[in-house]
Amino acid sequence: MNIAVVGTGYVGLVTGTCLAETGNHVVCVDIDEEKVHKMKNGVIPIYEPHLDNLFERNIKQKRLEFTTNLEDAVKHTNVIFLALPTPPGADGSADLQYILKVADDLGKILSEYSIIIDKSTVPVGTADKVHAAIAANYKGDFDVVSNPEFLREGFAVDDFMKPDRVVIGTDSSRAQEILEELFKPFVRQGNPIIFMDEKSAEMTKYAANAFLATKISFMNEIANLCEIIGADVDKVRVGIGSDSRIGNRFLFPGIGYGGSCFPKDVQAIVKTAQDNNYNLEILESVMKVNESQKTILLPSILNAYNGDLKGKHFAIWGLAFKPDTDDIREAPALYIIDKLIEQGATVKAYDPEAMSNVRKQIEDKIDYALNEYDALDNADALIICTEWSVFRTPDFKELDSRLKSKTIFDGRNLYEVKKMRERGYFYRSIGRETVNNK
Repeated sequence: MNIAVVGTGYVGLVTGTCLAETGNHVVCVDIDEEKVHKMKNGVIPIYEPHLDNLFERNIKQKRLEFTTNLEDAVKHTNVIFLALPTPPGADGSADLQYILKVADDLGKILSEYSIIIDKSTVPVGTADKVHAAIAANYKGDFDVVSNPEFLREGFAVDDFMKPDRVVIGTDSSRAQEILEELFKPFVRQGNPIIFMDEKSAEMTKYAANAFLATKISFMNEIANLCEIIGADVDKVRVGIGSDSRIGNRFLFPGIGYGGSCFPKDVQAIVKTAQDNNYNLEILESVMKVNESQKTILLPSILNAYNGDLKGKHFAIWGLAFKPDTDDIREAPALYIIDKLIEQGATVKAYDPEAMSNVRKQIEDKIDYALNEYDALDNADALIICTEWSVFRTPDFKELDSRLKSKTIFDGRNLYEVKKMRERGYFYRSIGRETVNNK
C-alpha cells in the first residue's frame, strides 16, 4: 500500500518505518525542514533501539521517504496516519490544535476516498472532531479511524512488529477491510486485531495507560510504607506479582513515572471526567502520589547533610525518564536537579542518550559528564535516577576512589542492600532498609 504518516516523533517515525518494513511505500511528513533534511540523508532524529537498522534499510530500498509537503505526501495514497503531538494544556486537557489543523488542510487536499487514522493519543470524541474538520472543506467519501498506539519507548519496534493486539475503532466495513489487510503481517502469531467503535478505541488507550500508571503509583506507596514499618518491598513485590491476577510487570518501586504518555494521559482522562461532571478519584490520587514520588529522595538527602546543601556537589546517573530512550519529558531526574540547585548544590550528570536533550532544555544549569565515572569526581554523593543497564554492575573500586564519601541515593533499587552494607556505603533506596555506614 501507499501510506502517508503525518508527524515524525516517536510514534510517527516508528509507525512509518515499521509499515515500510512490511513492503509498503511510506511518505512521512513533518513541518520541520531541518529535521526532514536530516532524515532524507539517513540521520535518525530520535534514539530508539533497533529503529536505525530498519530506518536505513527502508530509505535505501526507497520504501521510506520524507517531505514537508502534505499535499505531495497524500497525492498517491488513501491511507493517512496522523501521529501529531497532543501536549497537555494548563488544565490537563489534550491540545488538539495540531491534529485539527492537519485535518483542516486535508479537507482542502483530498480528492478521492481516504482513511484518516488517528494514531496520536487523543481524547474521546476526537475522531468526530477530525471528521467535522475535514468535512468542512471536502464533500467526498472518507473515514476517520482511531488506531491507538501501545508502544513502549525502548521497545517500540518490537511492540509495533509483534503487538499484543491491534485496536481499530471504526464503524466502516470498507475501512475495516483495508486496515485488516494492512495489519495482517504484524499478527501472524495469532494476536488479535480488535475492532470497535471510535470512541471505545480512544478510551481504550487512556484506560490502559491510566491503569498502568495506577500500578506504578500503588507500588510506590506500598514501598514507602514498607520503609516506614521495616518490610522489604522487593519481597513484597515478588509475593504479590506471582498472583496471575496482578502480574509482575509495573510493580518495581522507584521515583515515579514520566515520559510522554502516562503523565499527560492520566491528566487528560481526569479532565475528560471532570468535563462530564465526574471525578476519577483514584486517578486524581495517582497523579498526587506520582508528583510527590519524583522528589521522595530529597528529604533523605537533606537529612544526610543536616539540612544544608550549599556547596555540596552531586553526581547523577540517568536523565531520561526510563532506560533505552532519550526522552526526558516529565523525567524525575529534572525535578530532583531543580530541587538540588534551589538548595545551593551543584550537579554533574551522565546519561547514555539523553544529555543533549537535557542540555537543550536547561543549558548550563548542570555539568555533563563524558561517562558514568567522570560524573563521580569530587561528588559528595551519587544519585541514581534511571535504571540503565550500564549502571547495574559498576566498578565499585572506581566509585570508592572517585566519590568524596561512599554515599548513594538510589531511586531505582539497582543494588542489593546486603552487598552495599558489606561495601561500607551509606545506601538509601526505595522501600527497603537504609544502610547507614557513615
